[in-house]
Formats: sequence, structure tokens, C-alpha cells
Amino acid sequence: MNGITGGRRVSLTAAAGLAAAMGVGRFVFTPLLPIMVDSAGVTPSSGAVIATANYTGYLVGAILLSLRPTLNSTTAFRTWVALLVVSEIAMAFADGTFAFSMLRFVAGLASAAVFLGCASTVARHVGASPGIAFGGVGAGIAASGILTLVAAPHLSWQALWIASAVLTAVVIAPTLALDIHAESRRTNGNVGPSPQERRIWRVLLAAYFLEGLGYIIVGTFLVAAVGGHGSSSVGPAVWIVVGCAAVPATVLWHAVAQRVTPSRALVAAFGLQTVSAILPAVSDSPAVALVAAVLFGGTFMGITMLTMGMAGGLPIGRTAATLTTVYGIGQVMGPLVVAPALGDSYSIAFVVAAVVLALGTAGAVLAARLHTN
Repeated sequence: MNGITGGRRVSLTAAAGLAAAMGVGRFVFTPLLPIMVDSAGVTPSSGAVIATANYTGYLVGAILLSLRPTLNSTTAFRTWVALLVVSEIAMAFADGTFAFSMLRFVAGLASAAVFLGCASTVARHVGASPGIAFGGVGAGIAASGILTLVAAPHLSWQALWIASAVLTAVVIAPTLALDIHAESRRTNGNVGPSPQERRIWRVLLAAYFLEGLGYIIVGTFLVAAVGGHGSSSVGPAVWIVVGCAAVPATVLWHAVAQRVTPSRALVAAFGLQTVSAILPAVSDSPAVALVAAVLFGGTFMGITMLTMGMAGGLPIGRTAATLTTVYGIGQVMGPLVVAPALGDSYSIAFVVAAVVLALGTAGAVLAARLHTN
């Protein structure tokens, strides 16, 4: 495996890839959005459009790799990494919603490919830990928040994008040694899924779609919602808390799943994330936002890991790519659904997110019941 041996090393390398591609390359727009609203002529509504372009790219990437698994290879992976870094650099030289949107589309496309490449590599390597690998997303989010907090007072928004590209390139470099393989078309074993397993699969797909739709609203607007409280450090601080909470979350949820079963752990994670959306809907206090950040950061990658783990145990092929696709559809819809309601307050956006996540929680409850019957 190109000299990389041992499950822990694979897990840590994949974590670096997810930190760079998801935590920085994809989500750095969240702490940079308030800065671009102030300095780059971006409005909250156009910010939603730019964010949607990124999520659309992620969706297209997931579909593309599902239909063309050869694009999930070692050589292609390195190309996706290069595209991600270049798209961030180019943001510093772009102007206008259309140009920003096209570049964020490319970043979304590349981040989906890197995510699936790292996830499939961890899944097929004996001894590798998904909990450690997925924890990388939180580390990247925290890094993007720290970068913004420290550098924003001294750098222009253009320089911040270049700094983000440099950070992405440095963190993602170890993944260039990974041996990437496509997710198999074949089902687990020679026996197809039973009617009960098909029902579980359909419910997981529905719940994961709702997760994509609900979580992305919180993830896109939580920083902007607290950005107007007189201190430019509040928003980045909230985002750092999200990342720090996400770093150990997948390991902790893995331990919870071993103790109470993955299906029950999934219900708990969905429920807590619903609360994370309710809190900023009822209060714009920075203190409340920090609590929401802990709950949000502590659950969103846990839900991803638990859902993919449950689906991976079903005798159904390409579960990761299919789940990522429906998740991507939800992400594209999220900002578009709430964009017309965005004004001086983001409360309505968080109300929508809370309702959607509550429905996702109901889906997780149903999946748990089907799993135990």
C-alpha cells in the first residue's frame, strides 16, 4: 500500500485528507462568509447561492463517482486534490457571485471525491478506525476557524483564501501516499438483502437525506448569525468550538454504539443535533450559539459514521456513494429553501433546520425499531 502499513496510520492519513478537504477546503467559506459580506460585495442571499454551488459540486461528485468508480483511484485522487487547492487560490482573484459559485462548485466536486476516496480506503483496510478518520473533519473545521480568528485582523479576504489554500495543501499532502480503490459494486456476500433489510436501507436513505438538508443550514449560517455582536472574534470562535467538538465525536459515538447498539446511538445523535438547531432559533445570544456549536460539532460527523456503518452492514452494494448522493441532494436544497427568508435574522432558517432534523430523528427511531425486529 505504497509503504503505508497499519490501520492506525491509514486512519490518521485519511483523517488528514478529510481535515483538508472537508474541514478547510469545503467549510472554510462558513467563517469567511461574514468577512466577504463586509468586504467583497457578497450579501447573505448571494452567500447562500455560493454555498449552494459548493453543495451542488459535492452532489455531482458523489453521483459521478457512483456511476464511474474508476474516478475513485489513486491517480484520480491526486488530481482531485490539486483541483481543490487551485480552486481556493482562484477565489482570491475572482469577483462576483457567478465566479465565486463556479469555483466553490469545483471545490465541492473535489471534496466529495476526496471524502469517498478516504472513506473507502479506511473501510477496506483491516484495523483502520472510521472514528479516527472522520474526526479529521472536526480538526479541519477548527483549523479554518483558528486561521480566520488569527489572520482576519491582518489580512484581506483575498489573502485569507490564499492562506486557506496553503493550509489545505499542507494538511492534505500525506494522503498522496494512500492507495485508493473504488467501492465495490458487489453486495456483501452471495445473498441479496431481505425485505426487512431493504426497508432499513430505505429508511436510512430518507433519514440521511434529511440530515443533509437540516445540518447544512446550521453549518452554513451559525457563524453569520452571531457575527454581528460587536466582536469580529465571536463568529470564528463559534466555528472553532464546532471543530473542537467534532474531533473526538466520532470516536465517542463509536464507543456509544458499541455500548447501546449503533441504531440507538444514531437516534441520540439526531436528537442532540435537533437541539443544536432549536437553540439559535430561539436566541441569538453568543453563549447559546456556543452551546449549539458543541452539540452541532459533536453530532454531524457522528451521524455520518453511524449511518454509513449501519448501511455498510447490509448486503447492498455502493452504500457509501449512494448515501453521499442523497446527502448531497439535501445539502443543495438546504440554503435554497431558507434563502428567501434570510434578512436581518437567521431565526427562520434555524426553525426550518430544527423541523427537518426532528423528522430525521423520527426516521432514525424507525430504523432502530426495524433493526431490532
